[in-house]
Formats: sequence, structure tokens, C-alpha cells
Amino acid sequence: MRRNFPLNTVDAFLVTAKHLNLTRAAKELCLTQGAVSRKISTLEEWLGFSLFDRHARGLHLTPQGSALLPELQQSFEHLLNVASNACHKSSVIRLKAPTCAMRWLVPKLVQLESVSPDIQVALTTTVEHGVNFKNEPFDAAIIFGPQDSSGVLLFEERLTPVISQHLLPEDALTTASLSRYTFLHPTRDRTDWSLWFAQNAAVAPAMNKNQHFDTMDLAISAAIQGFGIAIADATLVAEDLHRGRLVQPFANSVKTGACYRLAVRPGSENGAKLEAFERALLAVSEHIEPA
Repeated sequence: MRRNFPLNTVDAFLVTAKHLNLTRAAKELCLTQGAVSRKISTLEEWLGFSLFDRHARGLHLTPQGSALLPELQQSFEHLLNVASNACHKSSVIRLKAPTCAMRWLVPKLVQLESVSPDIQVALTTTVEHGVNFKNEPFDAAIIFGPQDSSGVLLFEERLTPVISQHLLPEDALTTASLSRYTFLHPTRDRTDWSLWFAQNAAVAPAMNKNQHFDTMDLAISAAIQGFGIAIADATLVAEDLHRGRLVQPFANSVKTGACYRLAVRPGSENGAKLEAFERALLAVSEHIEPA
């Protein structure tokens, strides 16, 4: 059985065949003339025939060298293209996520970076709640929508009122006494507050003062700053409640039927890396260190 093909000699042959001059070939390859000559000799020994005729005025390809050159050149260029594509193929997960999920997502990405440093994520935020992998350049997306949406479930939306500690009255807060506050709405309508009152108040209080926001994150931020009382997803404000930035004055929360899910690009050539990202994100979401 013949020994392995000396692949590291091919570049010396191709460059020398281009210049038909060892000095120029050595300069292009950043090698000495002797090193180039030894590489060519190694390749000739493996092939069993000469590649060049050496003359006083320079080099000439032998008939065998001329016949080998185009095929070897094509194969070498293909190898370089394969290597180049592999090198430039992004190892970064391009993740799209709605701004309303940032309070939950960013701490999870920090945890993920700590336990799985080989998974890199480039995050793009948007006010959109979905993704179209056919037209958008993302590898994965956090989507918000009905339960029957595609993707892996991250958490269900559960609404509950939240307020800054500084705004709480000395006496107990009741649903009836909420009318003294400015209601902070995460949408341009009052749907979320109305849904919570429908299940938690015999009579909904009058909403005399209102502020409407384009995203839930903005409404939550306003509540933290003491502008009023917001209706927010319990999971999204969990960290704010834990750190005392907000208080949940009522124990009850209401499921809306919507949820947050992780969707990944189908048929992606980065399938293995996307699967690893999905497992890692689910693991930190459940406070379990990924295997």
C-alpha cells in the first residue's frame, strides 16, 4: 500500500508551474528555493515521475506534469473553497426576539454564555412577534402567539398587576382602590387589564387615568419608575419582583392563551448547533445546567 499522499507539496507544484521559476515561486510561498525544490521532489517521488525538466534558462513542465496540472489545480481549488466556506460559515446563532421578551431573555443569554461558552448568540430585537425564515436571515426566533404556534414552548403568558413599592398604600390594596392609580397598558387598548378584572373583580374599577405603550417592556419600565400600576406577564417581571423593583399586590394571575416559543430555522446546515442552543436555552430556563 502506498504511503499517504503528500498534500502539503501540492501548492509548491502549482505555484512553480505558474511561474516556471523557483525564485518567484519561493517568494510567493514565503519559502526558500531549497524548501520549494524539496517539496517538488517529494511529490515527484510519490508520483513516480518528474514534473519539471530543469534547464539553464528555467523550468519546463514534463508531459506528465502538463497532464497532471489542470486536474490537480482544479482539485486544490475545490479543497480551498470547501475550507473557505467552512471557515466563513457563521458559528453564531442569529436570534430574533420581540422587545417584550427582553426582561426574560437577556438574563437567560447571560446564563447560557456562562454554562455553554461555545454557543454564541447575535441578538436582534424587534416589535414583531413572529418570524418568516424564508425571507429573514435568522437561525432562530423567540415568537409570541397562540398556543398552537410552531416551536418549543418556553412559557405561557400569565397576567398580573405590578406596582412600585413606593406607590403601595399603608392600608391593603383592593381592586376597587386601583382607580386611584394611573393604569399602564402594554398595548393601545385595555384588553389585558379587562381580562384580569373579568376573573378577579366583581366590578371592574373605573380607569380614569391611563397611559398606553407600544410594548409590555415599556409599561413595566414605567411601573418601576412609579408612573402607575401595570398589567404584566408574571414570568417577564419575575426578576423585578425578586429584586424588589416591583411588587405583585394580588396573588392571582390570568392565562391569556398566548405563549412564548422558540422556533428554529428548518433544514438549517447549522442544525446540530441550533439543537445545542435549544437544549441550552431550555436548560437555563428551567434552572438546570445543560449536559
